[in-house]
Amino acid sequence: MSLNTTSLHFLQFQSLPSNSIFNSHKRKRTFLVRNANGSEASSNGYLSTSTTQRTPFAGKPEADVVVIGSGIGGLCCAGLLARYQQDVLVLESHDLPGGAAHSFDIKGYKFDSGPSLFSGFQSRGPQANPLAQVLDALGESITCANYDSWMVYIPEGEFLSRIGPTEFFKDLEKYASPNAVREWRKLLDAVLPMSAAAMALPPLSIRGDWGVISTAATRYAPSLLKSFVQMGPQGAISATKLLRPFSEIIDSLELKDPFIRNWIDLLAFLLAGVRSNGILSAEMVYMFAEWYKPGCTLEYPLNGSAAIVDALVHGIQKFGGRISLRSHVENIVVENGRAVGVKLRKGQFIRAKKAVVSNASMWDTLDLLPVEVIPKSYQDRIKMTPQCESFMHLHLGFDSEGIREDLGIHHIVVNEWERGVDADQNVVLISVPSVLSPNLAPPGKHVLHAYTPGTEPFGLWEGLDRKSTEYKELKAERSEVMWRAVERALGPGFDRDKCEVKLVGTPLTHQRFLRRNRGTYGPAIEAGKATFPGHSTPIPQLYCCGDSTFPGIGVPAVAASGAIVANSLVSVSQHSQLLDAVGI
Repeated sequence: MSLNTTSLHFLQFQSLPSNSIFNSHKRKRTFLVRNANGSEASSNGYLSTSTTQRTPFAGKPEADVVVIGSGIGGLCCAGLLARYQQDVLVLESHDLPGGAAHSFDIKGYKFDSGPSLFSGFQSRGPQANPLAQVLDALGESITCANYDSWMVYIPEGEFLSRIGPTEFFKDLEKYASPNAVREWRKLLDAVLPMSAAAMALPPLSIRGDWGVISTAATRYAPSLLKSFVQMGPQGAISATKLLRPFSEIIDSLELKDPFIRNWIDLLAFLLAGVRSNGILSAEMVYMFAEWYKPGCTLEYPLNGSAAIVDALVHGIQKFGGRISLRSHVENIVVENGRAVGVKLRKGQFIRAKKAVVSNASMWDTLDLLPVEVIPKSYQDRIKMTPQCESFMHLHLGFDSEGIREDLGIHHIVVNEWERGVDADQNVVLISVPSVLSPNLAPPGKHVLHAYTPGTEPFGLWEGLDRKSTEYKELKAERSEVMWRAVERALGPGFDRDKCEVKLVGTPLTHQRFLRRNRGTYGPAIEAGKATFPGHSTPIPQLYCCGDSTFPGIGVPAVAASGAIVANSLVSVSQHSQLLDAVGI
């Protein structure tokens, strides 16, 4: 689930010939290959991802901007650059675009490998989800199924938690206490008015230079001022805490009920991989506004997270952008102190006339640069940045016979509050998307993805041979917590031995297939103690986007980061014209 965040892709896909370029204006669907088409099974049961370029790069070996990696952040950046009429080329190491967000197919089961809980796709205007704003700018839309609840399994009991302004009070009355009800009401009364300020500045308006005064500060000053006036003096004072840890708002309201504190920690962790003392208040306030306002819903894209990737790819193609698959970047080329292009594994040089944008993590980007050009202070800062841990994953395909018909799409299992929501083997997230999008599984079947969200210690796995008995035994041991959670969520009608597809992913799987340093979820940067890096680097013409940059981890955040970089690479005039065109 992970609130528009996470996770990984393990498989080799081949939707187009090797090194093909998406440069047609005609919509192309992505198709997945099986082992029979030449993919090699790995010891995890997932298809092996070979990144060897079998033929030289096919296409014009230059672009205005070269984007390394096709995660959501990279695709959003490339899409807007294409919309700005820049010649943009995305280089992707694997066989399908999407990074952590693309899907894979085994025996007719189509699995999400990463994000699975979304909201805000249908929103428009200044307060829309950043990804929705990018899709709107590209003239793309996503068909979604709407729903409003997920199942929660916590030490106090299990219940169907509904979003909206009133429903959660019923759960609190039953599973917590009257005091919890009072404190939750107090929190909503304080937080929801602040959402106007948190959402007054559209992410699409931000850029990384002084032009932001025109595109953001001046343009939206009236709406920002209006939001402060509507909040009143006390609310305006509280709004100054938006860039501080959310725990400070909780403490200022003197919220002490254990259930409320635990629940808020859980929401914060699912959103950004940290507890309430580490997440920006602005992120939590935005989430509260999306989930606890009248008429709110959650949305699941029909056809899974691949539908998001397809829409972004189509937007890039439509405006003349290119994506080259199986184009593994070996290093970033720096000449006279400036990033001028990239060298591919096969040896080809691709020139970037204006900029290189890395959608890789900060640690992996560092590894792409020649050591001699990296300022020591920059290198030290990246190496000292703490990392979130990694993941365990369980992908299952099974018959729906015996499974209750009212099964929901999402389930959260918390084993012990005392250990903390960020403790390993303590929280399991489960998604059964075929409940809302039956076409993701063969008729009468279900697909399921369960995972421990960024809490699996990489150190337990480091150095293990994936083919060894020790590795296989550790996989069985560390996946058991997910199996138990699945059995609890699906009930007695589920039999693990009858699953038609059973795949277990580990931190080594995550590291190998997503090319994530130590398989990490991302930077473990706590609000109030440090800030996410900006998008420029000490190397002129080298920029970064994705979850290693501001605003941080999560689909909305990485979409915003990609947009900020794209905006920064064009004139203020072009940027303003785009804002006018999309009505924000």
